[in-house]
Amino acid sequence: MTKQTYLTGITTTGTPHLGNYVGAIRPSIEASRNPDNESFYFLADFHALIKSQDTKNLKQSRMEIATAWIALGLDTDKATFYRQSDIPEITELTWMLTCLTAKGLMNRAHAYKALVQENTDSGSADADKGITMGLFSYPILMAADILMFKANKVPVGKDQIQHLEMARDIAQRFNHHYGELLVIPEVVVEERASVLAGLDGRKMSKSYNNTIPLFSTSKQLRKSIMKIKTNSKEPGEPKETQDNTVFEIYRAFATPEQTQAFSDAYAEGIGWGDAKQQLFELVDSTLSEAREKYNALIEQPEVVEQILKEGAEKARVHSHALMTEVRKAVGIR
Repeated sequence: MTKQTYLTGITTTGTPHLGNYVGAIRPSIEASRNPDNESFYFLADFHALIKSQDTKNLKQSRMEIATAWIALGLDTDKATFYRQSDIPEITELTWMLTCLTAKGLMNRAHAYKALVQENTDSGSADADKGITMGLFSYPILMAADILMFKANKVPVGKDQIQHLEMARDIAQRFNHHYGELLVIPEVVVEERASVLAGLDGRKMSKSYNNTIPLFSTSKQLRKSIMKIKTNSKEPGEPKETQDNTVFEIYRAFATPEQTQAFSDAYAEGIGWGDAKQQLFELVDSTLSEAREKYNALIEQPEVVEQILKEGAEKARVHSHALMTEVRKAVGIR
């Protein structure tokens, strides 16, 4: 049976939080354990430059996120785990793809169109005010990330479908000119991907400043959980589980049996303080072992650095081979 090649990028901005763990890290690590899959996971630090030019924060975020994935059990002997910036062939392929990509295709990117609309709505005379070429051509870099490793399965949320479709268009145009060198990726929509609500009930996101850090201390974790917004129902009053942040986070960490017992407690009128305490105890116990590993590794950056270097060496076996063919095809070599 031919192995399926999966590829996932991890944006290196901010500190990992519970939403990252449930929505991306945990399912990706589980998928990497499937012997029928060849998995590539990369730290998208070039992409991060589009959003932030804070050198210290970007460096810190990259280390924290890499350490988190390793502490949570990613087997880097089975999966290829690397920094995007350690693979120079990616930027080379990006330029070659850029030379074939129609500007009109980039004009249709949702993120770009949204910013143009914001400028127009604000009355700016320049529709492109504040828009960098990094943001504008982001989908081409993303296409190079995918096409470099011949990924045929790319799991994405619904908001990223357009970028995958663009990667397919770009690959097909390249192949039309130079031959069937690039694998056309298949979009795998994560319909069941868990999206956790944050402290204020909106999607847990660094943009909303409503996250619960993944590896805070037990004391800090409990403090964060106690801040989760709830309604005014008193102890003894039955409570709804639907659209309830405390219940949703609990369910994301619990077994079916634990979830049912918690649901029953809601129906019986559990107080919000008790519900949050139960949530804290479950999350804390689930993450305690990984937290210890994380805290040990974060004090040994040289260990994480070595793992990433080894991952880059594995990745470059693939990228060097593809670019040798691509250079020859386009006439550079």
